[in-house]
Amino acid sequence: MSWRLRIRHITGFTYAGKAHASYNEARLTPMTLPWQVTLFSQVEVQPVAPVYRYYDYWGTLVTSFDLQRAHGELKVVASSLVETDTPPAVSVVDWSAIGEASDPHAEMLAQTPRTAVAEDLAAQAAAASPGDPLAAGRAIAEFVRSHVDYVPGSTGVQTSAQEAWTLRKGVCQDIAHLTVGLLRARGLPARYVSGYLHPQREAQVGRTVEGQSHAWVEYWCGDWVGYDPTNGVPVGPQHVVVARGRDYDDVSPLKGVYHGSPASHLGVTVEITRVT
Repeated sequence: MSWRLRIRHITGFTYAGKAHASYNEARLTPMTLPWQVTLFSQVEVQPVAPVYRYYDYWGTLVTSFDLQRAHGELKVVASSLVETDTPPAVSVVDWSAIGEASDPHAEMLAQTPRTAVAEDLAAQAAAASPGDPLAAGRAIAEFVRSHVDYVPGSTGVQTSAQEAWTLRKGVCQDIAHLTVGLLRARGLPARYVSGYLHPQREAQVGRTVEGQSHAWVEYWCGDWVGYDPTNGVPVGPQHVVVARGRDYDDVSPLKGVYHGSPASHLGVTVEITRVT
């Protein structure tokens, strides 16, 4: 059964004094996919600035803008209306076909500083993930979930997968990075996905709730399959895909450079309403 979701995401920065110039990129527009259709999207910037949109290397729609006048706060409001459904089942290939796909998916097999894991950890996860590529990928996600607790605020934005494993706790970003790293170490192409999550599986129509900026994974086993290791569920209508990449650095919702006083994050507010 498909869902229609209205999403409002507010983010930005405040400055101790003034920023005199800034250049920014926002990845806040949901993708259109076979199981997800973006019906409306808008990104507003305060102070008002002209925006330019383009698709990056990974297929994410980026809204870029620059401010060339002094400002004490930058506020970005993204609004969207998205229709979602359950992704279709995939035809699973065997391990030999996974190996043959290493060249076209090389970028999603290479580790990054955020996803790299120790050899002994990779071996432990591999031993816990027998079976065909689909089953092995899910087993790795469950391996991570069974060993690493989801604890909001327990780590920072620069925490790596291996550090999260050592701590045995982290946020969804850490759990996704660790899962991606172990999938790649197992030989499965894997990508980091950012987006939104409606917190209620049986969401009430017309009720606005506090949603989440969320992260999960997709891995290739004949086609791309999405799985949410933080919650231990396959990706479904409550998940809204915004961006994909090798790790968080490729999908950061808002990043930029500026000239001026030190900045702090404005905070993030996400409101989600199931319309139908």
